[in-house]
Amino acid sequence: MSSFEIVTGIFGGLGLFLYGMKLMSDGLENVAGEKLKGILEKITSNKVIGVLVGTIVTAIIQSSSATTVMVVSFVNAGLMTLTQATGVILGSNIGTTITAQMVSFNLEVIAPIFIGVGAIVMMSAKKKRIKDLAYIALGFGILFMGMGLMSSSLKPISNLQIFNDFISVIGKNHFLGVLVGLTMTAILQSSSATTGILVALANSGNIDMNVAFPIILGCNIGTCVTAILAGLTANRTAKKAALLHLLFNIFGTVLFLPFSDKVVTFVNYLTPDNVARQVANAHTIFNVVITIFILPISKYFVMLVNHILPDDEGKESCGAIYLDKKLLETPIVASGQVIKETIRMANKAKNNLELAMEVFLNWNEEKMKKVYANESIINTLERDITEYLIELSQHNLPEENAKLVSQAYHTINDIERIGDHAENIVELAIQKYENDITLSNEGDKEVRQLFEVTLKSISIAIEAFESNEINNGDEVEKIEEEIDSLEKQFRENNINRLSAKTCLADAGIMFFDLLSNLERIGDHANNIATAKEKPTHKLHTELC
Repeated sequence: MSSFEIVTGIFGGLGLFLYGMKLMSDGLENVAGEKLKGILEKITSNKVIGVLVGTIVTAIIQSSSATTVMVVSFVNAGLMTLTQATGVILGSNIGTTITAQMVSFNLEVIAPIFIGVGAIVMMSAKKKRIKDLAYIALGFGILFMGMGLMSSSLKPISNLQIFNDFISVIGKNHFLGVLVGLTMTAILQSSSATTGILVALANSGNIDMNVAFPIILGCNIGTCVTAILAGLTANRTAKKAALLHLLFNIFGTVLFLPFSDKVVTFVNYLTPDNVARQVANAHTIFNVVITIFILPISKYFVMLVNHILPDDEGKESCGAIYLDKKLLETPIVASGQVIKETIRMANKAKNNLELAMEVFLNWNEEKMKKVYANESIINTLERDITEYLIELSQHNLPEENAKLVSQAYHTINDIERIGDHAENIVELAIQKYENDITLSNEGDKEVRQLFEVTLKSISIAIEAFESNEINNGDEVEKIEEEIDSLEKQFRENNINRLSAKTCLADAGIMFFDLLSNLERIGDHANNIATAKEKPTHKLHTELC
């Protein structure tokens, strides 16, 4: 076999391995559905449960990097504390060893069966769940075919003197082995890929555990790179979560490195004639032992990162806090984050309406400035969510999640319009203050009554969007009818007051404008509450 054939075989096998792992994880994510989307958010302060959750989620999505990116995102959004994150991070390190355990079995012989069955079912099945199961089977087959191609391509390199010299150096210098594992994983962005290569080398008879184990230790540090990159643009607490992951794995490596020979002896004893199984077992043993060791003292690691990265003065983010583009690799979770950000935007618009009405009824310059600041945030959120939706629409989403995302696009437009009407009310308040305009007692009472009904409408609309309850939408429609009725009645009352000259013309015109803004807000609240009942289309078509 020529050098060119060796190189292309290794790269081709690695490509098949990574693609198969991606197909399999996509299928597993879709089968897990909503359970996966919410599982990380329901973690209690019990760190042991956090470890179990981190292990399960990572086993499903086949990537500890993806899990820790999710953790960084949730910490950034305030959904998870740093203490809660410790268990999940440690669990993700255990979960990622599932891939190594799986590929250490010599299953490439049956891989074509899984590919054939998976492809046939995927092309012929009509039900989404059956197609997802076919994706899992297809990915499983492609993954093992890639492993087989890598193993066969790596066999001839034992004849290369430069490779043998390199292996000899790593065998004598464990620190260099750690560095190799760190670099490989940082480049490939996957510790599973690194261990997959090690298993392939072991299957081809090119390495033993003395060489493989330091590289395994290094790949556990290298897998932190993705989470660190995710934390760079996040808040201080999220940076702490990424640093925590790095410290855990560095500590584990430093702790284990002096005992490498004992670990190698132990895994040799477990499977004396199978180096591939030894690689997988060493990877699992390392992460399980480190988790058991670190979990009881994890609070000291939290204290250390708090010392390294002290808290800064909290300032409200002007942009999205739930949306992380790295979460787009797990679309089901990303779609859930869109809903949370949309709800945050809706609550911001609702609060702005309350502030605007306070300014109108009782002039307050500070609150007036706050309304304009909030309106800027609302506009920024509309842009951020829209851009995220465009990118999310390019990914494969289950039908239910695709509908929710499409509804979110319609909803953010209605929310933004509510923010605009709140700004209109503040402009009326400024006009009222500067021109010393006073509403009649009757007009003031009517404005307050219509505002309370409108505010109730928005509150129920947000609840309806969040809970996806159709009954709530029906309730908002009834309130919308009440708003329309009151608006019509109060207009007539105002006309009568103008005719009787019991209120001034300026006050009467302002009253009409205020009624109109509140009535339009009621319309948008109704749109938000009933969005799920309306037909949806493919998002990329709507955004064009």
